Amino acid sequence: MPRLESASMVFLAVPDGAVRGLAAQLTAAPGSVSFVHLSGAMGLDALEALRPRHAVGSFHPLQSFPAPRAPGAFRGSTIAIDASAQALMRRLRAIARAIGGTPKHVGDSERVLYHSAAVFASNYLTVVVAEAARLLESIGWTRAESTKALVPLIEGAVANIRDRGPILALTGPVRRGDAETVARQLAALESVDGADGYRMLGTIALKIARDAGLDPVAAERMHRALTRGKAATQRRRRT
Repeated sequence: MPRLESASMVFLAVPDGAVRGLAAQLTAAPGSVSFVHLSGAMGLDALEALRPRHAVGSFHPLQSFPAPRAPGAFRGSTIAIDASAQALMRRLRAIARAIGGTPKHVGDSERVLYHSAAVFASNYLTVVVAEAARLLESIGWTRAESTKALVPLIEGAVANIRDRGPILALTGPVRRGDAETVARQLAALESVDGADGYRMLGTIALKIARDAGLDPVAAERMHRALTRGKAATQRRRRT
């Protein structure tokens, strides 16, 4: 183990599955050392082995790092923090602000839903874009063409969310109540194995559209369009 100075703070930048084991290996460290994990989904209990002698904390930037990025990537990001001691909490808040972020306390009972939200907003956004690119590739576009065409659309949607919020930013056939378009799209998507994902997201979009003021009669037509043929599709796949 490297020598740890008094009043130092150690960040455990390891996969979630390694946090508990590493914490157990560090229990002999000087009592003045604080340990902080970087997991979004795990609470302070992941560092339970250290808590009898050490202040422990968590520090999770609400940001995506598929590859190394410059320090400026933290600017404007929310950073979820928690700590077992107020002194450590103050230090984590100061670090978050120093790198351009906004600290936000997220306790143990909130961590799983907090991180689930991050998965939807980041990981699943990437998945949805990948699926959109796959559909364009199925009609002969190259992957580069697909990505180039979709990025401005994505950036426009993000700008609308920033300016108007997610409910008012929703556009498209579900928001308009255009059940006929949705039915045609589902029929076409059956041939390229894309109908299930469309139905799932369309159902969520319909809830948002209702909140945004979609007429109840149009909403009911949309619900029928999204659910029509679903059971038959599932039976065909099972057989």
